[in-house]
Amino acid sequence: MAITHLLYLHGFRSSPQSHKAQAMAAYMGSHFPQVQWWCPQLPPSPRVAMALLMQGIADWPTARMAVVGSSLGGFYATHIAEATGCLALLINPAVDPARDLGKYIGENRQWHAPEESFYFLPEYVDELRSLEVGALQHPDRYRAILAKGDEVLDWREMHARYADTRLTLLEGGDHALTGFEAFLPDLAAFMSLMGDTGTGA
Repeated sequence: MAITHLLYLHGFRSSPQSHKAQAMAAYMGSHFPQVQWWCPQLPPSPRVAMALLMQGIADWPTARMAVVGSSLGGFYATHIAEATGCLALLINPAVDPARDLGKYIGENRQWHAPEESFYFLPEYVDELRSLEVGALQHPDRYRAILAKGDEVLDWREMHARYADTRLTLLEGGDHALTGFEAFLPDLAAFMSLMGDTGTGA
C-alpha cells in the first residue's frame, strides 16, 4: 500500500532548508507529486514540537503515512511511529538526545541561518526524556540508514537500537549523510512508491 502523506523532521539546529530535506522535497515533488509533503520548522521545545506534529498529522491516514527523521528528527520520528504505527525512515537517528543535548543549554545558532538564534532551555532535557519509547513494537515498519563515519552520534548505539529494522550500515559516511540523493529510490520503494511509476526515476 503506497503512502499518501509524508512528514520530514529535521535535526537539532537544522531546518527545512537542510540539504536532505530539500533533496527529498524535490524528489517527491518531481516523481510523486500526489503525496502530501510536510516539513515544518520544529520549535526548540520538544514538548511544543511534538504537540505541533501530532496536531498536524491528526487527520492523516496512519496506514498510508510515513515519517522521515534525521538525527534528533529520527528520535521524534520514532516517537511518532510508535504512537501511530506508521512507517518510519531514519537517517543517523539520535538515540539518547536527553543525554547528548544537555551541553547545548543556552543560546544556539541555526546551521542554515547563522544570523538566527534560539535558546535551548534546561527543561527541554526533561521534555526529551518524556518522549523516549521502549522497544520498537513493529521494527518491520522501520528503515534506517546509519553511517559508521558519523562524527556526531555513535553508530554502535544507533545500530543496537535499530538492529531489528531494515537497516543499511555504511562503512564510511558522515552525520549529514553526504550523497543522500542516492538513497531516495530505495526509500521510495520502502514506502511502496516505486510501483507508481515503474522505475521511481
